[in-house]
Amino acid sequence: MNSSNLLARNARKYPMNEAVICNGRRTTYKELDDQVTRLSNALISKGIKQEDKVVLFMPNVLEFIVSYFAVQRIGAIVVPVNAKFTLSEVEYVAQHAEASAIIAHEAIFSSVEKISTIPLKIKTGPAKEEWLSYEELIESADNTQINCLLNEDDLSTILYTSGTTGKPKGVLFSYRNILAVAQMIAIEMEVKPESRILLMMPLTHSAPLHLFLMSGILVGATNVLTPTFTPDLFITSVENEKTTHFFGAPVAYLATASHPRLQTADLSSMKWWIYGGAPLSEKEVHYIQHAFKTENLTCVYGLTEAGPSGALMFGYEHAGKAGSVGKRAPFGTELRIVNEDGKDVAVGEIGEIVLYGEGNMIGYYKDPEATKAAFIDGWVKTGDLARFDEDGYIWIVDRKKDVIISGGVNIYPKEIEDRILQYEGIFEVAVVGVPHEEWGETVKAIFAAKTSIDKEALKQYLSEHLAKYKVPRIYEQVEALPRNAAGKILKQQLKQQVVN
Repeated sequence: MNSSNLLARNARKYPMNEAVICNGRRTTYKELDDQVTRLSNALISKGIKQEDKVVLFMPNVLEFIVSYFAVQRIGAIVVPVNAKFTLSEVEYVAQHAEASAIIAHEAIFSSVEKISTIPLKIKTGPAKEEWLSYEELIESADNTQINCLLNEDDLSTILYTSGTTGKPKGVLFSYRNILAVAQMIAIEMEVKPESRILLMMPLTHSAPLHLFLMSGILVGATNVLTPTFTPDLFITSVENEKTTHFFGAPVAYLATASHPRLQTADLSSMKWWIYGGAPLSEKEVHYIQHAFKTENLTCVYGLTEAGPSGALMFGYEHAGKAGSVGKRAPFGTELRIVNEDGKDVAVGEIGEIVLYGEGNMIGYYKDPEATKAAFIDGWVKTGDLARFDEDGYIWIVDRKKDVIISGGVNIYPKEIEDRILQYEGIFEVAVVGVPHEEWGETVKAIFAAKTSIDKEALKQYLSEHLAKYKVPRIYEQVEALPRNAAGKILKQQLKQQVVN
């Protein structure tokens, strides 16, 4: 089985069910499959063939979904690219992936208009110079059915990592990888044909694309798309479309929690409020639960290289374990915490999370050395340091690469960040190590707050709750911390600003 055949099956099974709702357009499964067939035939007529790479440069729109399945239907490999990338970033991905074609959306077309490294160029809206019109291609193409013969072990997708610490790596997936994690979400989070999944996070990221869009397509659910995210649009979409599932980065929930409309909004249709992509502190969890008037906040922890998959924690577990990522891996996945020798750690001991399951990537595209380094005996290494508590719950201590070594002592920034977030007025923080002649590194806290913070008072507060060596020596208040499109704080950027 492959993704394209799943869509074709549901077009036969649920022809009149709404597959996609976006910008006022309502597209049934039959209509979606027909558009996919036509675009597939158009791509074939332009020379695109099996295993060619096709870049998708689009926000969350209907055309993204049509293009995604059309590329796969002819056996080509889809390469979704972050809609916020600049020309040079898209060019890097296109060159690295050896892309044969690009399909871009009119709304962000100006960012890639001058790209010169891809032979076939397609854009939505009117044709322009060497760029062909997406709509004209579909209108002129025939609707001859294409029977996609790919199986689970054929190559499907290359997703490029966010590149927070260097050049993005291309994570290569088979259909087996993607369908495994889509089935996992459908099972764990009760995705059914009557479900209505709100997709506001970028479909160029693994969780929105593989977990939630694909689980929706898998079962024949309705997918509600918005090209952007704002708290007001979030509330409106839930109310108007009666959605049942939403996945968002923590920043999406935190930004909406203070919106005045939230207090009177009708969110009763929602069954699953899911967050992931970055950690939430205990204080933030309780704040969101109170603002959204829900106990059904579900945490998903995972890694793109694992599908993504990893761990999950349901709403009822937050009461005593808010801030944890749960106590078990989801369906089809195994999780361990291991030491430097690959041995399981004892309760309370810190080690690295490793994951095993059919969602695990094939490897990094054209990077065998990085692929080898990413695995230990078939288990993918997450780079996340964590510990089990006495009840079996998993607590992320920090990213392995973010550990600060000061005077030969390991300092874990997340512990300090969690404590700083308890301080009145501070709503986001990053703790990083900065160069120090004597100690190697010293600790710096960079934070954003609603009002001006007395740094000496903050330091005194931390001294009452943390060991002396953990208390930051340097403090900087900023308006906001830099984040990538997935909502993750760009610590490497903050470190570079310090060095430079």
